[in-house]
Formats: sequence, structure tokens, C-alpha cells
Amino acid sequence: MTSYQYINSIHSPDDLRALKPEVLPILAQEIRSFLVEHVTKNGGHLASNLGVVEMTIAIHRVFSSPKDHIIFDVGHQSYVHKIITGRADKFDTLRQNGGLSGFTKRSESLHDPFGAGHASTSLSAALGMADADAARGSDAYTVCIVGDGAFTGGMIHEALNNVKKDRRLVIILNENEMSISPNRGRFADHLAILRASKKYHGVKNNTRAFLKKVPYIGESLVDTAKDLKQKVKNLLYQSNYFENLGLYYLGPADGNDLATVETLLRIAKDAKQSVILHLKTKKGKGYPPAEAAPDIFHAVPKNRYYHTKTPIPDPTLTYSDVFGHTLLRYMLERSDLRAITAAMTDGTGMRCIAEKKPEYLVDVGIAEEHAITYAAGLSAGGIHPVATIYSSFLQRSYDNIIHDVALQKLPMTLCIDRAGFNEGDGVTHHGIFDVAMLSELPDIQIYAPISYSCLRRVLAASFDTDGITAIRYPKGAPDTEILAHFAGYTKEDIPTKIDFSPLTDSMHVLIVTYGRIVKEAVKAEETLRVLGIPTGIILMEQLTPYSRRCEEISMYAGNHTKLILYLEEGIYNGGAGMILRDSMEPFCQKHSILQTICAIRNPFAASETGRSMAETTGIDAGSIVAAVCDLLSEHSTL
Repeated sequence: MTSYQYINSIHSPDDLRALKPEVLPILAQEIRSFLVEHVTKNGGHLASNLGVVEMTIAIHRVFSSPKDHIIFDVGHQSYVHKIITGRADKFDTLRQNGGLSGFTKRSESLHDPFGAGHASTSLSAALGMADADAARGSDAYTVCIVGDGAFTGGMIHEALNNVKKDRRLVIILNENEMSISPNRGRFADHLAILRASKKYHGVKNNTRAFLKKVPYIGESLVDTAKDLKQKVKNLLYQSNYFENLGLYYLGPADGNDLATVETLLRIAKDAKQSVILHLKTKKGKGYPPAEAAPDIFHAVPKNRYYHTKTPIPDPTLTYSDVFGHTLLRYMLERSDLRAITAAMTDGTGMRCIAEKKPEYLVDVGIAEEHAITYAAGLSAGGIHPVATIYSSFLQRSYDNIIHDVALQKLPMTLCIDRAGFNEGDGVTHHGIFDVAMLSELPDIQIYAPISYSCLRRVLAASFDTDGITAIRYPKGAPDTEILAHFAGYTKEDIPTKIDFSPLTDSMHVLIVTYGRIVKEAVKAEETLRVLGIPTGIILMEQLTPYSRRCEEISMYAGNHTKLILYLEEGIYNGGAGMILRDSMEPFCQKHSILQTICAIRNPFAASETGRSMAETTGIDAGSIVAAVCDLLSEHSTL
């Protein structure tokens, strides 16, 4: 690792505050070099962290963490905060199992007062902490850093509606005009107006200087003229959103000017009331490739851009890419389709639609709840919506799926990206709840394509299907070895039946599974066969209706079947495995067949160094083999 003079000397914010102001620009340069070195090598969020270097340094110089609470929205831009709070020596483990989290995490440090991973939660949490401090008589401050992308999420505005004026709360609006993709919507437009209001700020400063010169009453006049100033300002230049809410507003100012930010933070602190500080930062600052392409460098994979001046494209086609291009193909043929994304145009593979058919793509911002109900409105109006949301973010919209779509029996295609474990991002981004959430909805069709051909067929069929069609797929590409292991991938019909590895009447064990975790089933199958236990795999690409799956499983349970094991990269309670086991119980009792489930019983399990999440949660090949051997040994009389 490169030796950094000042970073290596910082073990806590106290060390930062001890530095002389003249060395802080050198420290900022070191931090940027440190970030580029480590993040481009190990993967992580780069551009957003490069943009908040000065801001984070200033926050830790003005406020005293952990007494003062520093809360980052999403938490992906907290790397500088982690460096300053003594975690620089752990950056080689960033986003690795058992290593440093890519987000804020309470169990990782006292300096992380609130964990994050999803957008727009910070202000609600910050307001709660500020109210708790007030109730306990604490003089601690709460500092909340919210990107303008997160302001497209409704929770921020719900929290703003409840902010009390007399709290020691500093809300920093970090405006870089980006979340991952460029921001969309009326609030983004409003910020553009605020940026253009420099004339007002000049008038404000000149007026204050003039009033102070009035003999005898100058200082008191400055203090008592706020109401008149507000009325005049509203008349001449219009009020802004935050001041209309009764909040003390500072800015906009250059968030990459360390001296300016520190000065404004001290003003905000001295105000001893709730303050909005509006800072404008440059995403990717200090690293030319990230400045030129902040969306591409928002998050970088391991080694993709290491010591390069231009991005190296990833040639691998992903499920997201195939989804986007397939949808675009059909949009060019029919006018009744619309795509909906929640600030994830690039992440969900819809860049091609944005470029070729932009009028058919709606980016609602970080507002998954709104995305689903908006889709329901489109559907009720005769347009077929295709909403694409990451599995972990879909959790936010569950009520909308139930109340606004399923209850009204409206047609909708719901494409669930990043299904299953997402080990780099960790527990906040694992897509392991969606099957259990959706399985109880009447008439829903849930698919888990294991190939691109299946994804294309199911997506095309969903456009003319009643009710909700949910299509879930993981990050990345299919496993070619797994595809080769199973039959049925050249057929052109829609996979309403299960695909399976060669099964015979002599199979002692059947493993029933779906999705990417089938790879562990294949490994277990090979080991069990070596142990003399004939094993077959039933791979479901369509999960619902479960009654039909049970009929098909019963067809393959032969005279020698002793055990059916349900394997799932999803939660145990309420998952597909539990539903199938319960439904199959009469049949299995009749034929003396044991049943067991390998699914995730602890959905919040922490990653462990040197172990995959499948191993950590007990759904890997070794756990499958152990479960099978234990059960067959225990019931050897069967």
C-alpha cells in the first residue's frame, strides 16, 4: 500500500482536528489518491466518495463524532468518513465477506450511529435521534448528509414535514445532480432554480452590511428585520422550498471549497436550530475519468479500472442487458408498452431504451412505492407497464403491489433484478425476501429464468397476461456449466413445466430448487452419487402456481425416493420451499418420503471471512450433503 503521510496519522477525528488548516488540502489530495487506489482495485463506490472529500473533512472538524451523530443517506458515500474515523487500515477488506462494509453499519463503528444501504432513510432517522437528544437533555448535534438523488424519494419530504425548528439538526443537501443516473423530476428542477439565485444572495449580503452601519440600532436591526427581509425577498426573487417549510437555509455554496464549507458549518452549528445547508459538489472530483463519466464510475467492480485513465468496458452480457434489449425490441413493434425504473436506468439494463425510445421510459426517481402505483395507473388506463426494480428495493413497494395492483387484478410485468445474494453490497442489498413476499398473492405468476432464452420468452408472454407476472433474475450472467447440465434450453415454448436433470425411478433423493443456487445443488448431487446415494435435481423456472409444481414433483418421485429436499436462495419462513413442503405432505406421508428444507433461516446473517454467503447461511453443497446424510442415516429403516 502507498504510504500516506497524513492519512496514516489519523486514527480518529481528534487527529484530524489537530492538523493545521494549511495541510488540509494535502490531506484531501491524499484521500482522493487513497480512494482511487483501493476502490478501483477492490471494487466499490468511487465517484460519489471523491465528491464529498472536503465536505466530510469539514464535518469532522466542526462536529465531534461519536457524541455528535453523523448520518449518511444510503451510506455509499461514507468512505471518507470511515478513513477519518480510524478504518483506513481495513480498506483492503472493503465489500468482502467479513470485511469493511460498503455502507455505514452500527456494529462496525461507534462513528456509524445509523446503518444504511437504501436511499432516503437518513432524515427520518436523524430527526428521531435529534428528538431523542432533546428528550434526554443532550446538547449533541445530528448532521444528516443527503444527496439530491435521495431527495427524489418521498421519505425525505415526509421527514421534512416533521422537522421541528428548535432542534440541533443540520441537514446537508449534497447536490451533484446525480444519484446513479442523472436526477429527474420537479425537485431537481427546483434545485436548478436555487443554483441560479446568486443575485439574491448578493443582495442579502449587501443589505446586511448596510443595516449594520445604521447608527445606534444597526446590530439589533439585523436581528429583528428577518421577517421584513423574507417578505421582500419573496416578492422580488420568490421563496425556496426549504424556507417555506420554516427552515433556516444556507447556500447554495461550493461543497468542494473546504474553507467555505467549514465556515458555513460553524454558522449552522451556532444557529442552534434546524438548518438546511445546500452544497454543490462535483461527483468524481480529482479523478478525471470519474469526473468525465460519474455514472459509470458511481460503482466500480474489482480491478476493472485499476490505474487506467479511461473505463474498460465489461464485455459480459448480463440478465439486465438481455432484459433491456428484449423489451426495446418489443417496444419498437407495439405502442402499448412502457418501462418504469426508480433511478436505475443503467443498473436495470434500460440505457438502450433511454437512447432509442426515451418516450417509452419513465424514471420516477428513488420512489419505488410511487413506481408501482404509477404502473397500476398505466395498467388501468390500457398501457402495459414493465416495472424493473432491484429485489431489495422492491421491499419498499409491497403495500402498493398488494393494494394497487393485485387487489385490482391489473396486468403488470414486474422484473426483479439482483435476486439472491449480492455479496459485495452485503445484507442491505440481498434479494432474498421477494419470493416469500409475492407467493401468497392470488394468481401471480413467478418465474426464475436460468437462461437468456427463458428470460426472453417469459418477458414476451407477460405483455399479454392477466395479473402480475414477476420475473426474478440475479446480477450477472447465467452459468454456462449449469446450462449444460440441464435439458430443455433449445425449446421455444414458454417453460410452464419444470426442467430437470436426468431422473430415473431409482433416485433416492430429489433436490427441488430454482435460480442461481442450483449450482450448489449440482455440486451436492455429484458428492451424493459418489457416496452411493442416487440423486436428481428438479429445477423450477416457474414457481407458481405451486399446486401445479407439486403435481410435477409427484410425477418424478419414484418408488425408491426416500427424501425430497427443497433448496432456496431465499428466506425459510414463507418461502417456496415451505409452501411446497406443506403442500406435498399428504403425498409424502402416503409414500413414506421424508422432506426437508435448505433455505435461509437467518436473513440478517453477517458475512464471514473466507466463506460465501451460501456457506454462512447453510445452503451450500456441503450443508445439503450433510442434511441428506443425517436424515437418511436417522431414518435408515425407511
